[in-house]
Amino acid sequence: MAFYSPDAAMGAMLEDQLRALEFQGRPGLGSQVSITWLRYPRSLIDAAEANESSGNWLPSVPGAAWAGSRHRYPASVVKLFYLAATEAWLQRQLLEDGAELRRAMADMIRDSSNDATAVLVDWLTGTTSGPDLPERPLRAWMEGRQLVNQWYASQGWSEFEGCNVCQKTWGDGPYGRERQFYGPELQNRNRLSTDATARLLHGIMAGGLVSPPACARMRALLSRSLDPELRAADPENQVDGFIGAGLPAAARLWSKAGWMSQARHDAAYVEIPDRDPFLLVIFSEGAERAADEQLLPELSRRLSGATEPG
Repeated sequence: MAFYSPDAAMGAMLEDQLRALEFQGRPGLGSQVSITWLRYPRSLIDAAEANESSGNWLPSVPGAAWAGSRHRYPASVVKLFYLAATEAWLQRQLLEDGAELRRAMADMIRDSSNDATAVLVDWLTGTTSGPDLPERPLRAWMEGRQLVNQWYASQGWSEFEGCNVCQKTWGDGPYGRERQFYGPELQNRNRLSTDATARLLHGIMAGGLVSPPACARMRALLSRSLDPELRAADPENQVDGFIGAGLPAAARLWSKAGWMSQARHDAAYVEIPDRDPFLLVIFSEGAERAADEQLLPELSRRLSGATEPG
């Protein structure tokens, strides 16, 4: 069973907006993007709060997707998956909590630090980067690097099938054993779908992943300011050029963006006064889309307007 209920009206709205944006100067857009969009009616939220159990309303959330199950390179959105895995490892006492661990988690999410991500991947998997390895040691090293994948597979999410979250994120690229691990055709790159990403973010926002306190800590790291002055002071704020840039000033935003030469992605949960909250995950691929700073804000603007009650 899908973790949300497909809504025909939302699906038609999503397709109409994509077609309009494609017609307005983005030829081929439909094949370049994947989107998963969920809406949270106030009645469901009130019922969940009354029951003190968010799990009761997970299957009832209306939503729609466009190529939502298609696997794409996630860029830094994968850091959201490493964040949740780190909280799961802490709960199982597989990692020792401390200031340096928390600093790495914060830097990975708030600043999208690749260095912090690399450290956390090492700590999660008991592996380290280094020179090429012979076949047998490499095989053992690669088995260690599958631990995060194995944990997500154990959750039983159908959306995670075919996904891959085992690689560090890079500025210039992998070297040594890291490059060996990618495979000769880079076939072992990270890959995610917007459906899988939405499932994870949905669980975090609902307090239903790992534990409610862990979800509260993750939400604190994912919170983004829409204040123009703060955004201007931080050119890599993960708002401008992404979903948050299409929101009104009164909105509240929790998100994790990803951007590189061939991708511009974002995963966000949004609350706007007098509207239903919504969750929106957008992956866009190709050099043209990566350079397109208006697409994600425009989609956010159009779809957030479509979430008004009634």
